[in-house]
Amino acid sequence: MQPWKTISKKTILNHSPWLTVEDHTIELPDGRVIDRWPWLITKDYVNVAAVTQEGKYLCFRQTKYSVDGVTLAPVGGYLDPSEDALGAARRELLEETGYEAPDWIRLGTYMVDGNHGAGRAHLFLARGAKHVTSPRSDDLEEQQLLLLSRSELEAAVRAGEFKVLGWTATMALALALHKD
Repeated sequence: MQPWKTISKKTILNHSPWLTVEDHTIELPDGRVIDRWPWLITKDYVNVAAVTQEGKYLCFRQTKYSVDGVTLAPVGGYLDPSEDALGAARRELLEETGYEAPDWIRLGTYMVDGNHGAGRAHLFLARGAKHVTSPRSDDLEEQQLLLLSRSELEAAVRAGEFKVLGWTATMALALALHKD
């Protein structure tokens, strides 16, 4: 299998740092050329499934602009310029919850949209989390920190209470890899 080739790029919307939209001209492995292939550039982000020393899973009950009603969500946020994914994950856990964790497992890095970009999601499992300070979150959403048992988290994932795909994937991967 051969990769697609980018022949040219043209920015058609620059709403930095949140969104850039480009038109790409691409060449397929069979030689066909496609003009005006839309490409989305958004900031990379982290999601963290954090488990406390007592085996409780940290998550938030909150609202989001694109989600109808209330949703559950893991810890997460955007990478700062020149910040690595693990550093961002550690920072977000501390800022949003006041917890630190000594044991980190990378759950993977995933493109948000396989054909049109839209950034990368870096997913982590943080184990042994301990409360060390008050949260200093700058999130815009109203949110409530929850500590769920494994069975409560499993039920929430099955019921679709994490209403964003990346959040559901983070929690499902964490449940698959973390055995109490």
